Amino acid sequence: MQDAGIAGTATPAPSDQMVEELAHRRLPPLLRGIFALLTLTTIGIVLNQQFNLHLFGVTVVENRYLFILVAATLPMVFLAFPWRQSRSQSGGVPLIDIATAIVTVLAIGWFAWQAENILAEGWEFSPPLMAKILGTVLWIVILEALRRTGGTAIFVIVTLVSLYPVVADVMPGPIRGIGQTLEDTLAYHIVSSESAFGIPMRAFGEIVIGFIVFGVALNHTGGGKFFNDVAFALVGGVRGGAAQVGVISSALQGSISGSVISNVISSGVVTIPAMKRTGFRSDYAGGVEAVASTGAVLMPPVMGSTAFVMASFLGIPYGDIALAAAVPALLFYFGLAVQIDAYSARLGLKGMKRSELPSLGATMKAGWLYILVFAVLIFLMVYEQREAVAPFAATALLLVINQVLPSHRLSWAKLLDLIAAVGRALAELVAILAGVGFIIGAFSVTGLAGTLANDLVYLAGSNPLILLIMGAITSFFFGMGMTVTACYIFLAIVLAPPLVKAGLDPLAVHLFIMYWGMISFITPPVALATFAAAPLARTSPFKIGFTAMRLGAVIYIVPFFFALNPALILKGNAFEVIQVIVTAFIGVALIAAAIQGYMVGIGRLDQGPLRMLARLLLFIAGFAFAAPGGNLIPVSNGTLAGAGVLLFAAAFVLLRLAGRDTLVSATK
Repeated sequence: MQDAGIAGTATPAPSDQMVEELAHRRLPPLLRGIFALLTLTTIGIVLNQQFNLHLFGVTVVENRYLFILVAATLPMVFLAFPWRQSRSQSGGVPLIDIATAIVTVLAIGWFAWQAENILAEGWEFSPPLMAKILGTVLWIVILEALRRTGGTAIFVIVTLVSLYPVVADVMPGPIRGIGQTLEDTLAYHIVSSESAFGIPMRAFGEIVIGFIVFGVALNHTGGGKFFNDVAFALVGGVRGGAAQVGVISSALQGSISGSVISNVISSGVVTIPAMKRTGFRSDYAGGVEAVASTGAVLMPPVMGSTAFVMASFLGIPYGDIALAAAVPALLFYFGLAVQIDAYSARLGLKGMKRSELPSLGATMKAGWLYILVFAVLIFLMVYEQREAVAPFAATALLLVINQVLPSHRLSWAKLLDLIAAVGRALAELVAILAGVGFIIGAFSVTGLAGTLANDLVYLAGSNPLILLIMGAITSFFFGMGMTVTACYIFLAIVLAPPLVKAGLDPLAVHLFIMYWGMISFITPPVALATFAAAPLARTSPFKIGFTAMRLGAVIYIVPFFFALNPALILKGNAFEVIQVIVTAFIGVALIAAAIQGYMVGIGRLDQGPLRMLARLLLFIAGFAFAAPGGNLIPVSNGTLAGAGVLLFAAAFVLLRLAGRDTLVSATK
């Protein structure tokens, strides 16, 4: 999903609809009809399971449900996505792809038919011959589907790790495990509840599908344009308004796609030119969009698919994860907004002309249905705690209202486009989740996960900070070659257990892994978000990348803060939570001002040695304010905040000595 998504970035998308990350075929009428039928079948299967409809008087056991679900979605990969993403997408579907889709349906259908025997006869440990043969076929099919949707890097990683059980018993000490034969390994990957049809696929079947349907429906009914217009109306006229629009627009549009690349392209085609017109450098404009789009996947209430998989791993409601992620996400966007304002003030950049901006009242009046739909979604998720039902109810309400209103109504052709887009989104994700499930299966059948956890704790000497640093580096490197969800799943198995064993909060650990898996999107040399922004900004992706690292500085440090003190994710007594949040926002503001060399109420910090020293002290003061004290750090929150106050006072004195008038207002 990551490396395939860059191919189409040179062509801007219409601002009223987000682009899809993967290039796809234009199917002929017959196959388009089959594709739509498979999509609607998938949704029907999920609705039957989630609402206990008992269609045809049948109760479906979980493994059969997942087999049927994948049998309906995985074949769509071979119909929709070509062998190579760079190849022209016009023309028909090769016979080999049609044959592969049919084989996929038949093979998974056989396992669905045998679902009860798989459980009753323990096929995980002793599969029959037919299970071994068809398991091998499906292993190959799933890997090819993974390659088409996730890219070559993740394909190679998953292939090698999935075969690890075959050589586990001859590997050196730390990575030695229980060995398996090749045919038993491949069958295990299909029939086990710990591999391709394990936790990630259960999350897909229980909750993720509904949010994918909701996001696509929101996109095709004009949600993207509404979010852009809201952002322009709210902040377009303020200092540096075009860049602030990019921040808000990208944060809102993250609820539609859950994809960094799609977010950059769809929002950036509007915001990047606007930023350049109002005086922002090309690399700065691209950097703002890349950073804002990366953070969108971390922003509640509707985060990326990784958060739903996390809920399944932790066995907690998705609402708890969204609530915990709220403060770190707000810190991230607050830091970005402060940096943009400081940069604009330092260079004297103005906001956009009022004549260029939409009216907030008119925008809200035209988009009232989106506000209502989100209110229903959040009510069902948070108050009723019906995460699985909420997106379907919100989607139904959205489509009903949309068809009643003449200005938004979808024609039959557009409705078919919507269904096809849902199918492609489901097919893409199911291929990735099934493939990454092989990693879980390999570690499960060999017992390696527990061994690695113990070895990592031993290497780190049970020091949580060292373990976190090791985890950050590992997450970053895996994030380069894998999608965020794939990277998270891998590290949730390998890295999360030792971090939890060292005394860290489980939810904080899993959020830490998710954050650091995202960082590769804005960090060179890979920095996929900057490569997506480069054609729109018309500058080097590496220049954008290094600018993005400065703008996204908060994302590098905040995960350490909430991992070491969970009060930042709302865990702890009320006084401690409030204290940590307040000092964190103060600290982030000081860090952002120091990075950009300008502070509101003080002015420029980049002229002369005394001001540069004051700038350094402000950065350290910000770090002292933001860094959390706690049980794992032998310094209290109050002591750190006190140190921050002293450092800020010292910086203030230096600025006075430098002859600056600290009362000059920079808020014109």
